[in-house]
Amino acid sequence: MLHLCGFLLVINWHWLWLMTAAFLAGLMNAVAGGGSFLLFPAMLSMGMLPIQANATNTVALWPGQLSSVAAYREDLRKNLRLSFFLIVAGLLGGAAGAVMLLHTSQRTFLHMVPWLLLIASGIFAFSNPVLRWMQKRKSAMAPSSRPPRTLPLLVASVLVCFYIGYFGAGAGFLLITLFSISGRQDIHEINALKVVATTPANGIAFVIFALRGQVVWHYCLLAMVLSAIGGYSSARLARRVPQPVLRALVVFIGVGMAAWFFWKQ
Repeated sequence: MLHLCGFLLVINWHWLWLMTAAFLAGLMNAVAGGGSFLLFPAMLSMGMLPIQANATNTVALWPGQLSSVAAYREDLRKNLRLSFFLIVAGLLGGAAGAVMLLHTSQRTFLHMVPWLLLIASGIFAFSNPVLRWMQKRKSAMAPSSRPPRTLPLLVASVLVCFYIGYFGAGAGFLLITLFSISGRQDIHEINALKVVATTPANGIAFVIFALRGQVVWHYCLLAMVLSAIGGYSSARLARRVPQPVLRALVVFIGVGMAAWFFWKQ
């Protein structure tokens, strides 16, 4: 019994929490989204400054996003011109958001964290009702022969990608809503466009954070590996657990983390 107590005292529970959070973040991102709700607080628990924790979280989760581009290559071929413009929008918005984050003081960003988590949780909570409303609205409307307007879509995409570079949680749904409102009907096409916007936005943020020395690499590389394993392991969970349950869990975690940060302040 004494040996067990001694072993428990030796364990660094912050490392155990980081490893668990990284695995679960990869799993959550693959089946429902919202992995940052867990991984970002876990990075903070390792003693990182808030901006470094956010930057390290972004870099750790980016490879998983990059790998999803290949899965949508057939859908992207249908929108090559728009995809090119969305890549540009992602690079511009993501770079601006990342630079803005690096010019925010640590204290200011830490005070913003619970509000950002609360907003992102709200986005997740209202995503399904909003999407159902949009689907009903589209089915009630007469089909239009006019092609969707590209310029307003690109301007709005730059703004969402700015948020991605700055914080990013819940941005995927914002883009899905944006593409749906713009007139896209096919969910696979919408998801492909979402991926083609978010991947360069997070990718350019990755580069900026790395060049500015904001990434804590020994934590980041560990989280990369474990989140990739979590993402790979997600297929069985996605088939066994209903999506509404998973999404409710994401919202619960996000609100819980926001409440914890409000209490800490």
